[in-house]
Amino acid sequence: MIGGGKDAFIGAIHRIAANMDGLIELCCGALSINPDIAKDSGRSLFLDDDRIYLTFEEMIKKEAALPADKRIDFVTIVTPNFAHFAPAMMALDYGLNVVIEKPIAFTLDEAKQLKQKVEETGLMLCLMHTYSGYPMVKQARAMLADNVFGKIRKVWVEYPQGWLSKLSEREGNAQAAWRTDPKKGGKSAVMGDIGTHAAHLAEYITGLQITKLCADLNTMVEGRLLDDDGNVLLKFNNGAAGVLMASQVAAGEENALKIRVYGEKGGLEWAQLEPNTLLIKWLDAPAQILRAGGNYGDRLSSYATQNCRTPGGHPEGYLEAFANIYKNFAQTLSCNAIFPFVNVPNPGMVLNLLPAINFFQLSSHKLVLTTVVPFKRNSNFPLFTIISARFHSP
Repeated sequence: MIGGGKDAFIGAIHRIAANMDGLIELCCGALSINPDIAKDSGRSLFLDDDRIYLTFEEMIKKEAALPADKRIDFVTIVTPNFAHFAPAMMALDYGLNVVIEKPIAFTLDEAKQLKQKVEETGLMLCLMHTYSGYPMVKQARAMLADNVFGKIRKVWVEYPQGWLSKLSEREGNAQAAWRTDPKKGGKSAVMGDIGTHAAHLAEYITGLQITKLCADLNTMVEGRLLDDDGNVLLKFNNGAAGVLMASQVAAGEENALKIRVYGEKGGLEWAQLEPNTLLIKWLDAPAQILRAGGNYGDRLSSYATQNCRTPGGHPEGYLEAFANIYKNFAQTLSCNAIFPFVNVPNPGMVLNLLPAINFFQLSSHKLVLTTVVPFKRNSNFPLFTIISARFHSP
């Protein structure tokens, strides 16, 4: 792991999620740019002293040189946005697969370079968009892929938070400080931080692509350097219209990501604060409520049930969604070790080219997303659920 020391938030989330299914072991880390924090963090995680590193360069070089039975399989990067590209590129250069906390990079050019490197090496890169890991998000995607509601006409996705309603970056809040600093977070704050999640969720669930947008970005808190609120009109490649709202100054809101999708015959609604529920709405029939549960195989898609760990009535949430992405990534790596992906055109993982700097900045008013599929479908593993893939099935 690169980043994610004891003074960080998202690193601990990644470690809990990666460990949940017993498929992944944390072996080494360059956990902080502060030497004392790096060492203390590594020891608190029971890492061997000789595998606690002070720089990612040292870690990648030494780990890649180990014998195959001791070498790490992949690197997880959980640093602030500006520090994603260099360790990711170096890891790929040294033959290591990569998991990156979104966004993929600091600039669009960096993202394109990573895409090219993945294609050249045939290695795997997993971009962590957490909300695609929820079972009922996968259920929604499966239903839309099966054309249950007919042609999609309307997509409404919103992501309100309230934690930046004050100038917290000037009050000692480290998480707020780097996210609102253009040199560390990028050219966008709210859209780079959570607007990307909303846009990704809209594309992941519908299987459509955003092709046009009209954005109104605002900085509501006086003295803030970047946007903290935004409203966006969307057009999708099938002609559907959409609305995306993201705000971190919606005072009183926690993490209220929500999506509604409407087709010709009905629609669906999913909310992150009630993630085990999917509301189904019909044009000429009563609404239905679907609930997550590994024992609901006769009612839910296998893409949902395969990402449940418990039967219905035993709630799973944010950590489990994270863990599903790690589990599916680990299974994909294991499958690749047994059945190498050979003679497949464009051997690269899906790269979501929505880094903060370019999310709503493209002069062509188009979002650039590239999909390349490196693996064979295997019915034993829901391989195509690991990241934001544009496939016809979920």
